[in-house]
Amino acid sequence: MGARTNRHPGKVAPLNALKEPAMLIQILTHTPIYVWAILAFLVQRGMIAMRDRDVELRKLVMIPAVMLVLSLQDMNAKFGLGGPALAAWALAAAAMALPAGLAGTGRIGASNVPGSVRVRGSRLPLVMMMAVFFTKYVASVALSVAPQLRHDTLFACAVCGLFGVFNGWFVGRLARDLASYRLLPAGAAAA
Repeated sequence: MGARTNRHPGKVAPLNALKEPAMLIQILTHTPIYVWAILAFLVQRGMIAMRDRDVELRKLVMIPAVMLVLSLQDMNAKFGLGGPALAAWALAAAAMALPAGLAGTGRIGASNVPGSVRVRGSRLPLVMMMAVFFTKYVASVALSVAPQLRHDTLFACAVCGLFGVFNGWFVGRLARDLASYRLLPAGAAAA
């Protein structure tokens, strides 16, 4: 059977249906095991965040810090921490931190557990953690398939801008939580 030609200019011929599943299988089987461990950790943390719980104040910083480290590490490895990519991240983070810091109230409350606060459960942390993970994963796959994207300013700014949005949300929410903590009655979360 001969090669398929495109008889309609301007329209892309469909990919061979057998190549798409093979490529997906290749991508999934060549993903390092530690990546699946990170995914499992994030899903587990996201599931915990869905229910009301008592949390030590210092642990409220854990997930925003992990997401920040994952984002910055990935940005540095793929594009370097400078120039337009870092500017896109910083602008997006700042643009998202403010509304995330102002949105919603009542997530933090007094706890009966000494040294802890009561945190209302939410699905959003799981969604945002998966967004960071899959942005990182898709960008890695894209760069494996098309390494020239590493030098594409638009691609770098788009990926880093997404990381900025997600990191800004985590930082804004953390700032809101800390502000709510300060409003709790004296001794409500004291040891």
